Amino acid sequence: MSYNIALNFEDGVTRFVSCNEGETVLDAAYRAQINLPMDCSDGVCGTCKGACRQGEFDLGEEYIEEALSEEEVSQGMVLTCQMVPSSDCVVEVPVPSTMCKTGNATVSGTVAEVNLISPTSIELKISVAEELAFLPGQYVNIQVPGSEQTRAYSFSSKPGSRDLSFLIRNVPGGLMSSWLVGEARTGDKVTLTGPMGSFYLRPIERPVLMLAGGTGLAPFLAKLEHMKANGCDLPTHLVYGVSTEDDLVCLDILDRFVEELEHFSYVTCVSSKDSAHPRKGYVTHHMDQAPLNEGDVDVYLCGPPPMVDSVLAFFREKGITPNSFHYEKFTPSVSAAQEQVA
Repeated sequence: MSYNIALNFEDGVTRFVSCNEGETVLDAAYRAQINLPMDCSDGVCGTCKGACRQGEFDLGEEYIEEALSEEEVSQGMVLTCQMVPSSDCVVEVPVPSTMCKTGNATVSGTVAEVNLISPTSIELKISVAEELAFLPGQYVNIQVPGSEQTRAYSFSSKPGSRDLSFLIRNVPGGLMSSWLVGEARTGDKVTLTGPMGSFYLRPIERPVLMLAGGTGLAPFLAKLEHMKANGCDLPTHLVYGVSTEDDLVCLDILDRFVEELEHFSYVTCVSSKDSAHPRKGYVTHHMDQAPLNEGDVDVYLCGPPPMVDSVLAFFREKGITPNSFHYEKFTPSVSAAQEQVA
């Protein structure tokens, strides 16, 4: 038996390694030619210290207090030279990937479909030769064919599949948009670099509030796919806000999740004053169904910078501090900016 270990480096790079039963994370990484920080490898120096944010493992009793204190253990800190996983795990490594003689993985794929699902949104489907591991909510950089430039897009498909999907804003004159709408053909080769990002779904231990703006819906579709596959018995509510009704996409998919996930619900809103949509305004105007629970909630937010700023202001004004608050800002044609407030 083996387990998938996601190594999240401080520069945003994520690398997955396969860890055999009874094997330490340090040894599994070395086997994959990833040189995690280490000195003694005996639980004495503390050089290999990191943090496990998800999964089950055993640290044994061979390490000393000076290398890893009881308080650090209670906070989820680990020594990768002693950590023996008993499930899939997510481990934060507090150094850049380049210091570990590794970096982003590059994957080749082919265009399977390009669908203009609304006047403002494009669905891109890419097929890859092998199943691609990523954490639900992460993104990749896709090189624009015919150029050296890349664009960052969140996965909207479930992790561990050969069939990848992305929800892309159709930006007039945009480099990627122009290629997708005017030139892309089934079978065209594309290069993906990643996965990357800290906007991934954490273990669900309390109600979840998802706030999406425009094509910021994409990472939530991946999160919901993961929740459907792994089960979720806690309330999960999505508020999906857009500028115009043309921007509302994938409602059929969200309706399917309502049927398949017992505790999932969602509402949509449109900010345009000219819209005939029954809910006008911004996501902060439609939080009546949000499971705020006086802060006992995990919040995930993905949208343009003004939306992120207004939501942060909303919680400050309400005097509510969520248990955790994870957010990702994006702007068209610019790589995602990852930010997180614990």
